[in-house]
Amino acid sequence: MKKTPLDQILYFLKSRGPATAGDIGNFLDISKPGAQQNLAKAAREGLIYFEDRAEGRGRPRRYWHLTEKGHARFPDRHSDLSVDLLKSAEKLFGAEGLEKLIRDREAETLAKYREKLESEADIAGKIARLAALRNAEGYMASWREIGGGEYLFIENHCPICAAAAFCQGLCRSELEIFRKAFGAHATVERTDHILSGARRCAYRICKTPQAE
Repeated sequence: MKKTPLDQILYFLKSRGPATAGDIGNFLDISKPGAQQNLAKAAREGLIYFEDRAEGRGRPRRYWHLTEKGHARFPDRHSDLSVDLLKSAEKLFGAEGLEKLIRDREAETLAKYREKLESEADIAGKIARLAALRNAEGYMASWREIGGGEYLFIENHCPICAAAAFCQGLCRSELEIFRKAFGAHATVERTDHILSGARRCAYRICKTPQAE
């Protein structure tokens, strides 16, 4: 189904972060006034808001952001059910049982990722494959090379955010999965975290000497 201009604007802001009407007009291939008209509609619906930033001389530039309602247009995979199941697991089996559940999920996910990443010959290929896997799971992942054997891996959406907010062991597990999936080929550090207030989750992946 074809996306409406409103859908495209929300996707652009979700995947790229704050943007001006000019940026959005270029993305939609429409005039700046046309973009402003669509932005005004999205703002009336409570999906976006703006801030004016002073950038050198001249008038401040207006940047548009998603509101919580706008972020909610990108689904959290069965969030209520996931949280309810986690609460029930904790009630029935305690913190230790919940931890076992997380470890079991981690092992299954890690096995799947390792199988896919092992077929790639270099770090860039492994990162690209991981991005494809995470995109299929709804994370809106992307990556780019920073230089010197370092890469930035970005996830603009967290489809398990509600569950992770209740059980932050899930976020710890996600980081461990990445580290173990790359093994001796790379080190992985989280640099941005949605649950800490960031717009996205981001990871710095550094190739190790063993990967040369």
